Amino acid sequence: MQLDHPFRGSQAVRDGLLTRHALAADFQRVYRDVYVPKAVEIDAVVKARAAQVFAGDDAIICGLSASAVHGAKWIDAREPAELIWPRRKRQLDGILVRYDSLADADVTSLGDMTLTTVPRTMFDLARRLPRLRALQSVDALANASGVSVGEAQELVRTNPGVRGVTRAAEVLSLADGGAKSPQETRVRLLLLDAGLPRPETRVRIRDEFGHVFACCDLGWSRWKVAVMYDGSPHRTREQIDRIDEVDWAVVRVDSEQLKLRPLAVVERVRATLRAAGAPV
Repeated sequence: MQLDHPFRGSQAVRDGLLTRHALAADFQRVYRDVYVPKAVEIDAVVKARAAQVFAGDDAIICGLSASAVHGAKWIDAREPAELIWPRRKRQLDGILVRYDSLADADVTSLGDMTLTTVPRTMFDLARRLPRLRALQSVDALANASGVSVGEAQELVRTNPGVRGVTRAAEVLSLADGGAKSPQETRVRLLLLDAGLPRPETRVRIRDEFGHVFACCDLGWSRWKVAVMYDGSPHRTREQIDRIDEVDWAVVRVDSEQLKLRPLAVVERVRATLRAAGAPV
């Protein structure tokens, strides 16, 4: 038993690894009888692992919990852990119990954890979460894992009777693993819902010698129009200045504009595309 990962306190005491005093003094409880060291930050991955320890070997980590274990960012630690747990007949505080039937191909293992595969996790996120959040979550998982959204779309075809499959089909058709943040996904969905051409993600900007010196969040290489979300952390001031110097039109969007004036954002992008020759 490893005491730096979630473990059953009663078993650790019974096996002589800890005294009850040490358990209370040096460890924090995640779920009933499941503990981690007090120095451990209880994030979504720790909660997922702890929930599976609590539930036992027949539980499978799924949903946002599986997404976190697969490496996706932007998952709030305050979210309940999600488990497919067939023998559990009622919900628990801090654990969201699902009752899905899974094919063997939908399940994988990472270390000592059993969880849904990346494609199955994408499929479940796409069919269960509200539309924007579903798209943000699928984008984040695709970006973290490098797994093609097309693999999740295959599950739409093979699971036609599953609840939420129509929603999943739409969300997965819009997904793009190139998105680096939830806000970038939000901007992209705003533009798509306005009927603008589907933008590329991680658009490469080249200098006069053909060398790539920057990537923009969204854009249309055909018309040399880019959209940059000003909250993006992966761009230097020098890169931004150089983008202004090359033959690209750039529309900058910040969080206030996105929240308070989304239609104005759409019209600025539409006008910029039209000026560049796009049929919008």
